[in-house]
Amino acid sequence: MASILIADDDRAFRTGLAETLHDLGHQVIEAASGAEALRKLEQQPVDLAFLDYRMSGMDGLQTLRRLREQSTHAHLPIIMLTAFASSGNTIEAMKLGAFDHLVKPIGRADVERILARALVHSSVAKPSTQSSEEFIATSAPMREVLKAIGMAAASDACVLITGETGTGKEMVARALHQNSQRASRALVAVNCAAMPEALLESELFGHVKGAFTGAVSSHTGRFRQADGGTLLLDEVGDMSLPMQAKILRVLQEGELTPVGAARSERVDVRIIAATHRDLHAHVREGTFREDLLYRLNVIPIQLPPLCARPGDIIALAEHFLRAYATPAKVLSAESARRLLDYRWPGNIRELKNAMERLSVLVRTAVIEPGDLAFLFAQRDSAHGQRETPLTLADAVAHLERHMICEALERALGNRADAARRLGIHRQLLYSKMKEYGIE
Repeated sequence: MASILIADDDRAFRTGLAETLHDLGHQVIEAASGAEALRKLEQQPVDLAFLDYRMSGMDGLQTLRRLREQSTHAHLPIIMLTAFASSGNTIEAMKLGAFDHLVKPIGRADVERILARALVHSSVAKPSTQSSEEFIATSAPMREVLKAIGMAAASDACVLITGETGTGKEMVARALHQNSQRASRALVAVNCAAMPEALLESELFGHVKGAFTGAVSSHTGRFRQADGGTLLLDEVGDMSLPMQAKILRVLQEGELTPVGAARSERVDVRIIAATHRDLHAHVREGTFREDLLYRLNVIPIQLPPLCARPGDIIALAEHFLRAYATPAKVLSAESARRLLDYRWPGNIRELKNAMERLSVLVRTAVIEPGDLAFLFAQRDSAHGQRETPLTLADAVAHLERHMICEALERALGNRADAARRLGIHRQLLYSKMKEYGIE
């Protein structure tokens, strides 16, 4: 959650934008003038500010100039708002250090995109004791994930993170640990799918010298390394049934026995498990213990695939380009649209790799649609043909859903206004939203 200032003398607009920001999970401070904005910023720091160009008294540019003269606000991301865009005021704002500008009216999608970029900029610009890896998550599905992380971090309960490969399960585990009372101790991760069972037991529980051939010295297992901290059991769904039973004993009794040892040891570890598999299906098939699933699944966190969070795709792409491209590269508007058209079967990992590839192979400052041809060639090769709707009804449904989402975004979520924009009755809009699963 970020703290955001809105300075605009148009009360209706200010209220509408504040409601959108609240809905996105942020705290909002409102000001009706530049002078009031400066006073409020003296009382409470913020992560981001929206300033209107035209305000009575001190206007937006004067307010921006004053903020840039103050060391405490030198790196504050400031987004200028205007109903009358001109090259002059845009250039002047950027010269004074504005992060970006938006032309009124602005839709919810515009707000989500600018927040994703500006808040990442804010987290990089400000000194921090937290990990440098930040969530880029302004889409509705990811806001629910962030809420779950915030609620789960304060407890020692087991957390089960599920989601497709490449959706960021390990990053969620790190966020849970870094925001917990165990943050000063170790976060230890082990990939349960990467080791044979015999080696995995020794890796997790440790062994004593001479426990087996080759055990020339004692080994401290991952549980003991994580004592007082957090242990991430990654790809727990690939663990064998005998190993599952041993993990269950540790969870139930809080103690383990190293391989070859005569006595057990107490251990204090918070368990986070992650998997891309459907563990409930594995329970039905008899390949995963139901009692272990209950112990691990105290707090479930389901990560959506990247295609289900389109509001984050461009922000993530720009973030990765900033990380990899030297000198900096930007996406053209059509390239950004093409990224939204792609399904991203490899999720964030695939997007990250694609942006790294572009940062190396594209020599121009702007990435054009032709530079993305490799993505769609891979997709067409995998499917044997281009992905197109199978029937006319599919195509109509796709277009309907797109138009409804766009109308709702432009109306800032106001359903009555969206219905008017679409030229349909409000009740029909409600029915279509339910049919297409639109929140």
